[in-house]
Amino acid sequence: MPYPKRTAALASAAALAGSAVLLAAPAAHADVVDVNYQCRTPIGDKSAVSPIDIKGVRSGSGYRITMSWQKGVSSSPVELGKGAMNPSASIKLDGADSGTLSVSGPANQAAIPANTPIKINDLSGTYTPRKTGKVTFTAGVLTIKALGTTTTCTPANSPKPSLTLDVTAAGGASGSSGSSSQSGTDSGGRLPKTGPEDSVVALGTLGGTVLLAGAAGALWLTRRNQAARR
Repeated sequence: MPYPKRTAALASAAALAGSAVLLAAPAAHADVVDVNYQCRTPIGDKSAVSPIDIKGVRSGSGYRITMSWQKGVSSSPVELGKGAMNPSASIKLDGADSGTLSVSGPANQAAIPANTPIKINDLSGTYTPRKTGKVTFTAGVLTIKALGTTTTCTPANSPKPSLTLDVTAAGGASGSSGSSSQSGTDSGGRLPKTGPEDSVVALGTLGGTVLLAGAAGALWLTRRNQAARR
């Protein structure tokens, strides 16, 4: 192979390899992070450290975010019967998008003995990106409701993010800042348009296409008839 052609072939191969590397770049990065929870309980303050794992799985136009505790936090002086404890938590968003995401899960499926660490079930929520770019997810406040009482556990060690996602906002919006409570409203506080008006627009577009096809068909038939008369 002549030298110029060989050089061009090598350059092309290198470009393709570079593209493959870019395409293979991970869109998510997760770490198990130790979180030092300081809990305010009905019987006084308690503390516990638990490794926290946060994972994100693509779900439609958003992500299903799941937060897991590897160790128990807080405790109860009395036994908590099945279904007596209801946990929820917040996850801090930062980076391209910011705000908080609320996650929740089922009540305890088995009784929790008195004075033993309370193991929290996995908590989940849906995150819909409003900005394009890298978004980090960091453990926030944990809330435990049981037997008519509320225990609030706040991270005291400024934990680092447990998850980083490279996300794309719906409609291709981009930006480096913003806020999000994931409450189902847009940045102007309005509910997303998903009702009859959108359906009318979609049907109108479909109807326009059908009408255009009908007009084209009529024109073709007219020309065919004129050609036949000749």
